[in-house]
Amino acid sequence: MAIQIPSDARIYVTGHRGLVGSAVVRHLKAQGYTNLLTVTRQEVDLRAGQAVDAWFAQHRPEYVIHVAGTVGGIHANNTRPAEFLYDNLMMHATVLRAAWQHDVQKLLYLGSSCIYPRECPQPIQETSMLNGPLERTNDGYAIAKIAGVVSCQAYRRQYGCHFISAMPTNLYGPGDNFDLEDSHMFAALIHKFHLAKERGEPQVQVWGTGAPRREMLHVDDLADACLFLLKHYDEEMTINVGTGQDATIRELAEQIAEVVYPQAELVFDPSKPDGTPRKLLDVSRLHALGWKHKIELADGIRATYDWFLEHNLGKTAGRVS
Repeated sequence: MAIQIPSDARIYVTGHRGLVGSAVVRHLKAQGYTNLLTVTRQEVDLRAGQAVDAWFAQHRPEYVIHVAGTVGGIHANNTRPAEFLYDNLMMHATVLRAAWQHDVQKLLYLGSSCIYPRECPQPIQETSMLNGPLERTNDGYAIAKIAGVVSCQAYRRQYGCHFISAMPTNLYGPGDNFDLEDSHMFAALIHKFHLAKERGEPQVQVWGTGAPRREMLHVDDLADACLFLLKHYDEEMTINVGTGQDATIRELAEQIAEVVYPQAELVFDPSKPDGTPRKLLDVSRLHALGWKHKIELADGIRATYDWFLEHNLGKTAGRVS
């Protein structure tokens, strides 16, 4: 049963300066919501329980979209697993507890498709969580995000909280981290092709074999899905958010090259890790509720590159809160 969220409802978006959080804020404003609550990491460290509790007591949010986290690509995940585990565990532990203690009406927690086992039947159904070993290169981050999902379920069971979780697929779009060391694959490739074009270099190196398959969702579509789920979804089981379509990393790199630097030759480096062989989410449950993505990949790449050029980015931090 759908709920109505008044336009003046106090909606707290964590991580509002990151890729997803900034998109959620943009979307909520565009939909007429006028009482959005945000706070920077310098003002409130979401890993600090007392500070989070005091902030909730003062501002009394009615709805929470919990986006904040320490995030990064395969290199960052593989070299900083303890940091990724600790930060993300603490962030959802403090926020969910404060939301329960201060009577938040509904909370949406965003996980990540990396919670699913490395060798997972495709497309991946929500019931696959905890059914097999994780991808080793991001297991710290994945375990933290799984704990967030289980935490939502625990608060529902013990206290009757309307806490839900959603599992987005791989994301891209304006506001992304384009740093070559810490970013995700898609943003890193945009940056790599741009640098090669600027320097007149004929080749662009791509990590791995190019064979793994990835599903990509524009962050503005995810923001739209977040509001949709707040209104239309209230079940214990997490729900996948994606396009239901995927492509090889080689094909994705070719599409990025077509937009950024068509003359570039792709060179793959099989000495670098491929990561999970395939991550295609089964989005049939979300489609059945009535939501589907709107932004097709070619249009999304062009818009993302335009944003990159406008903001002259390439230096962004991995931590978002």
